[in-house]
Amino acid sequence: MPLSMNRTLKLFLAGPLAAALLAGCSLLPEKIDETKGWSVQRLYSEAKDSMNDGNYQTALGYLDKIQARYPFGRYAQQAQLDTIYVQFKDGEPDAAIAAADRFIKANPRHPYVDYAYYMKGMANFERSNTLIERLVPSDRAKTDTATARQAYNDFTELARKFPNSPYAEDARQRLLFLHNSLAAYEVNVANYYLQRGAYVAAADRAAHVLANYARTPATENALGILTQAYIKMGMPKLAADSLRVLERNYPQSPELPKLNALINSAG
Repeated sequence: MPLSMNRTLKLFLAGPLAAALLAGCSLLPEKIDETKGWSVQRLYSEAKDSMNDGNYQTALGYLDKIQARYPFGRYAQQAQLDTIYVQFKDGEPDAAIAAADRFIKANPRHPYVDYAYYMKGMANFERSNTLIERLVPSDRAKTDTATARQAYNDFTELARKFPNSPYAEDARQRLLFLHNSLAAYEVNVANYYLQRGAYVAAADRAAHVLANYARTPATENALGILTQAYIKMGMPKLAADSLRVLERNYPQSPELPKLNALINSAG
């Protein structure tokens, strides 16, 4: 058989074969949805079981079906609340926050809307753990504290709007933790500048701590940094003033001997 005829025959055979294969694919049965015809109660029961077992993607599938098939009523609203939790537990904080915002906007007077506020705060709180666990980053001046501050705002809003919520006390404890952590971060930034000879920036950051985080453990270190920055900038009066505040409020501070020596040597 000539070569050209052989190639023609192959192409002729391939055409019908490909068409038959494509036709066969179209005849394959569609994937059966085993939940078809399930009641909302059964869907929710399966969703809860999956949540309890830690199968969050499976749970999310059931919750989505509830909202699609039964968009009105208490099961749909509960599915929306559970979706926030499932996405949070599944390591999707952005999706959890978006779901919480949708619920709050659609159901501002729902009896459990405080839970949506709380979970929104928790999602931002978990995202802020990078900052809280690394209070001394490699470049302290560039670390993003936005998520920690957003978590602080979220918990503040919950405590203000729902002071008697079952989540309010936990929110207040997290607020205290975040407040202290942000203060410690600011002190580390101030010290970072001090060690690099950026004395104006160090003084500004330390003063910021004193103005905004006055009742935190970081205050003691902020006063010490401020005193040192003033000494380095040749401002002995301001240095003496900040040192007096430190001595009055923290008479046992281990920094006092060093700071007194620095002031005496500068004078």
